[in-house]
Amino acid sequence: MESNYRRNITRGLWTLVCGLFLGGLLTLLAEMLPGSAARSFLTASVRASFGPFSVDLVAVAFTVGPVSFVLNVLTLVGIAVVAFVVRSWL
Repeated sequence: MESNYRRNITRGLWTLVCGLFLGGLLTLLAEMLPGSAARSFLTASVRASFGPFSVDLVAVAFTVGPVSFVLNVLTLVGIAVVAFVVRSWL
């Protein structure tokens, strides 16, 4: 039972990551379209960011960040397309 749960979580995370990448690609492609209300609607985004996050150990120190997430309509479309493909294949 737990193996199936772990597999579903892993599949969901991969679906989300691949959908975010596909949505980003669709956004870049949409920015090449001529200016219009549809392009403005599809590429208008909300950005959330946090960081930088620093860890300083005695032997190793590193900083990660800032990390930001950009969400727009095409990102949601990318996630939906990948979710549909994953669901139909499996």
